[in-house]
Amino acid sequence: MEKYEIELYEKEDGSCPVAEFLDELEPKMWAKVTRNIDVLSEHNLNLREPLVKSVENGIFELRTQSGNNIARVFYFFFIGKKIILTNGFIKKTQKMPRKYIELALAYKADYVQRGEKNEMGRLQTEEVRES
Repeated sequence: MEKYEIELYEKEDGSCPVAEFLDELEPKMWAKVTRNIDVLSEHNLNLREPLVKSVENGIFELRTQSGNNIARVFYFFFIGKKIILTNGFIKKTQKMPRKYIELALAYKADYVQRGEKNEMGRLQTEEVRES
């Protein structure tokens, strides 16, 4: 099984929502979440519920439980065998709060758009070099 690269989404201002979320976790929960991120990297597309679940439009959630707390980390797959972690939260209610899904979707759109801009810039730079 081929390992996928894990990348933490960064906003244009350099802040990293998922890193901020992970930094706020209790040590025991942090250890479990980071272990599950390693499992995700190793088993990627082959993971199923209850560890991962498809949420919406290519956004998935990685689920981790410690005691009564359940951490959710949103991610998506990207070209080149990459998994991009976007944001996370501790689930406190039965229903998934929509605002976290909306953030993950917005972060994915931003990542893809900036990636396309960077790719276009590389292509234009290569064309100039070849001239």
